[in-house]
Amino acid sequence: MARQNAVKEEPLEKQQLWKAADKLRKNIDASDYKRIVLGLIFLKYISDSFEELYQKLKEEQVNGADPEDRDEYKAENIFFVPGEARWSFLLSKAKQPDIGKYVDEAMDVIEKENRSLKDVLPKVYALQNLDPTSLGGLFDLVGIISFGNAKARSADVLGRVFEYFLGEFALAEGKKGGQFYTPRSVVELLVEMLEPYEGRVFDPCCGSGGMFVHSEKFVTEHQGKVNDISIYGQESNQTTWRLCKMNLAIRGIDSSQVKWNNEGSFLNDAHKDLKADYIIANPPFNVSDWGGELLRNDGRWLKYGVPPTGNANFAWLQHFIYHLAPTGQAGIVLAKGSLTSKTSGEGEIRKRLVQENLIDCIVNLPAKLFLNTQIPASLWFISRNRKNGKFRNRSDEVLFIDARNLGHLINRRTRELSADDIEKISVTYHNWRNPDGNYEDIPGFCVSAPISKVAELDYVLTPGRYVGLANDEDEFDFKERFQTLKAELENQFKEEAELNNTILANLSRIEINE
Repeated sequence: MARQNAVKEEPLEKQQLWKAADKLRKNIDASDYKRIVLGLIFLKYISDSFEELYQKLKEEQVNGADPEDRDEYKAENIFFVPGEARWSFLLSKAKQPDIGKYVDEAMDVIEKENRSLKDVLPKVYALQNLDPTSLGGLFDLVGIISFGNAKARSADVLGRVFEYFLGEFALAEGKKGGQFYTPRSVVELLVEMLEPYEGRVFDPCCGSGGMFVHSEKFVTEHQGKVNDISIYGQESNQTTWRLCKMNLAIRGIDSSQVKWNNEGSFLNDAHKDLKADYIIANPPFNVSDWGGELLRNDGRWLKYGVPPTGNANFAWLQHFIYHLAPTGQAGIVLAKGSLTSKTSGEGEIRKRLVQENLIDCIVNLPAKLFLNTQIPASLWFISRNRKNGKFRNRSDEVLFIDARNLGHLINRRTRELSADDIEKISVTYHNWRNPDGNYEDIPGFCVSAPISKVAELDYVLTPGRYVGLANDEDEFDFKERFQTLKAELENQFKEEAELNNTILANLSRIEINE
């Protein structure tokens, strides 16, 4: 049975909160404003969590508990918040003209008290382009979010608000916003298909951390243990890295292995020795300036071929494969052109990946899913060991899924996959790879093609080349349909002619009477 549609219109309170916050933006660009708003949401979260434990320790003082002992909070994995940074204190100053100075100072002392937040929090609240009245209004807005008393509930509610705002800011920024945010429905599809229950999860272009958040959520929703997953990431944009660190901290996810450097994963791999169990990533499409000319002899290209300097797509693919454990799996978003391109040796690299038995599944995605590009996209699923005992032996075949007709428009520019769409695609994949799966080809949607067929089509991986037409399209009777349309048009013309004759007759009567 299809699960409830989780990808749907957000609750009214979130919409109202966003609209009110956006109204206070005035002359500030969305790219700058997101740091201001998300920073306050983060501040509210850690202050709420602190205050809850603080009150508990205060009540237990008779038993030796000290509410100002930093170790008490560290033991509970809660950030220690000094008095001048607590929400109650800042709220008392919210209507003062120098509120921005108080907030910047609060962010500074929180970073000093909590080493994992060093250089993460925004300190932009005293800038001249932020009106103190608007900042005070933001305090009122964030303060009305109903987080509840329990830390787990607080993190859940506030985490979902944080994620919703990330998406809204990405929409507000348009093309620029898509660089830090992968649409939630795409992330959910990747996670549902890979099922990362335990192990090391890696994203070397992690943006604001959505892949990690949904991996952890997947484990929790399937009765697993969140601590069975450890995350590793890298991001070259420092502002985006800060958002990622806050996004993870707000959910209590360890982000100590999420690294930033402005050189990026190709030139300065922060996890050189990592062999990951799962890689989930959405690298930027068709990047030409990726440092390829400096990496002609890099060891990552030795086995499958040197990627062209003018396009990073196959460099990303090989970077991911390099970091996969012997039984590791990867789910990757790439431009659809990577399925067919033969430019500068790309076709030969793709051929070797197929021949080396690495390509498990290809999914053709609908258009308009991504905020930063109109370039058609695809999903590549790669498996290091397609003969292992966990799943059935798929070594002589590749699953192709054509999902171009799925999804629905949420505005005139953006499409979204529904929960039913996600289930349809992921269940198809699971039924295909699981030993007890009930898989069958569906014309126009999915087919399990032998490697010999892929070779016959010159290693082009576009699903449409394999899945064929849907049954209703196969049975389409052109002659019958033509006759039907012809009859409909003739009837329409006849009705219009009769209507025109009636109007002319009535006009004639009017003229005669006059």
